[in-house]
Amino acid sequence: MGMLQAGIIPVTPFQQNCTVFFDPETQEGVVVDPGGDVPLILQAIEKSGLTIKEIWLTHGHLDHAGGARDLKEALGVDIVGPHQDDLPLLQRIEAQAEKYGIPGLRNVLPDRWLKDGDKVSFGAHDFEVYHAPGHAPGHVIYFNRAQNFAHLGDVLFNGSIGRTDLPGGNHQQLLDSIRDKVLPLGDDVGFICGHGPGSRIGDERRSNPFLQEIRTGGASSAKASGETHKTM
Repeated sequence: MGMLQAGIIPVTPFQQNCTVFFDPETQEGVVVDPGGDVPLILQAIEKSGLTIKEIWLTHGHLDHAGGARDLKEALGVDIVGPHQDDLPLLQRIEAQAEKYGIPGLRNVLPDRWLKDGDKVSFGAHDFEVYHAPGHAPGHVIYFNRAQNFAHLGDVLFNGSIGRTDLPGGNHQQLLDSIRDKVLPLGDDVGFICGHGPGSRIGDERRSNPFLQEIRTGGASSAKASGETHKTM
């Protein structure tokens, strides 16, 4: 078994971080959040010589799940996640894509729903699954304990948090998810997020203005609905 590695392919006009986790020795991997631009994703997979075992979704917003059905059909693999609470979002991808003027995205249903406490894996690489609602009702995050690394989707960003002004969003619920599911993973944990550069949990705990609200319990001057990441 090799060290877990990750490649990022920005997709859709929202520049969502479609992520490929892979093992450089076995050349096996998984695709996380193929939101669109599937030909670009397939090109990257072919160029790297990888065998993709599954598609994992963090949540059901169109820029994270809109290309999953096409990618599944191209690769012949299962779609895993998110939590079942995101079913309405997955069923409205095409309507939302039309609203935003993004062609080619499709509604999708996973082959397997995930819940808090589940585990997913490819090869010898195991990930713990945590249900972390707030940005989306069925949002899940993936944590690889062996290498102290997580994929947090749109829960926590470098310097910000996920939007909560979209249908199903809840600001306090998102802060609770960060407090109860993300911060306990540990300050040394590095993470990839759904948009923009990654970070470490400890760095965000110390400097992210949204997380000060969690520490103090008071109202933050920053508002999630007005943050700079234009995420779906």
